[in-house]
Amino acid sequence: MDFPVPGRRRETTRVLHDIDLDVPEARLTAVVGPSGSGKSTLMLCTAGLEQATAGSIEILGTDVLSLSPRKRASFRSENVGFIFQEYNLVSSLTVEDNIALPARLAGHRVPKARVGEAMARLGIAQHARQRPDRLSGGERQRVAVARVVANQPRVVFADEPTGALDLKSGHVVLDWLQALPAQGTTVLMVTHDPHAAARADRVVVMGSGRVHAVLPGGDAHAVGDAVLTARAEDEAGEQAS
Repeated sequence: MDFPVPGRRRETTRVLHDIDLDVPEARLTAVVGPSGSGKSTLMLCTAGLEQATAGSIEILGTDVLSLSPRKRASFRSENVGFIFQEYNLVSSLTVEDNIALPARLAGHRVPKARVGEAMARLGIAQHARQRPDRLSGGERQRVAVARVVANQPRVVFADEPTGALDLKSGHVVLDWLQALPAQGTTVLMVTHDPHAAARADRVVVMGSGRVHAVLPGGDAHAVGDAVLTARAEDEAGEQAS
């Protein structure tokens, strides 16, 4: 994928190179790699939030690159959920209204009982009528996860979902991301943390905008070693150029 260089009319810089990746359905896949390796760009392109300049991206049998921006947004609202490091909650709405918001924007209604169940499962039911700015970072991220649990999207993209959390809150979020595939949800998680990545069923290691390695989950040391190798190759490539 190429991005325009600011201030230059035609010059572009390539961010992703020769990506050929299949994300298994109803599994948790983690994407990990050194800073600047392209992992977040890969997720944004896959989700249709950034426009890839070549190739194809297929989600649930639909080539999202072939859709108009309006149809792409509609497809996301019907099928996709997001969990971001910055939570992306609406400060003027209560916790329960934030959880119900994606369905309302898509023209649907989440049953109030399902919203309540999601809050109870994430341990935030006591905050239902509070606004996000009254909550801790860990509680706000639990609201973001409860939003996904209640709306039951078929695909979830999580970008550094534990990056701003303490260890205990991070484990809670990862536990629920691991639980989502059991209800048929496909999860793609970007993280810089080998231990978080190892919680996935499969781990994609990025380096220099390419897929450096694909590993089974479960072994944080193997993931960490692969990230170090990718970083070393990145640095060697920069020195050679």
